[in-house]
Amino acid sequence: MSQRILIIDDEEGVRDAFEMALFDTDYVVETAETGEQGLEKARASRPDLVFLDLRMPGINGVQTLRGLRELYPDLNVHIMTAFYQQYLSELRQANEEGITFELSRKPMDGSQIRMIVNSQLGGDVLSMEAQ
Repeated sequence: MSQRILIIDDEEGVRDAFEMALFDTDYVVETAETGEQGLEKARASRPDLVFLDLRMPGINGVQTLRGLRELYPDLNVHIMTAFYQQYLSELRQANEEGITFELSRKPMDGSQIRMIVNSQLGGDVLSMEAQ
């Protein structure tokens, strides 16, 4: 059974970049453009890894992170943002509450995306760079 990756980001270009970086892998990649939509998709089918933006319309990434943790306490969540400082206090609070996550700055290129997927899910998508 293929592992599932959920990308939650309001920017279409970011979602497209993830889909392109993971094209021709065995992962099932699904996208959502809002936190609400991401939670809905996660409820419908548990992802193995979530890439999550912080600054989105509707509920923000920290609120979405809390919702994901309520659904699946052990879910791998990797936050990606260009607005780290803006959410620093909320992220610290979540961390103090025991909510774990990884964090990267945007923009991310295909090799960074594949490296994170490889480290989180253990596959071998790094070889995709050579193709």
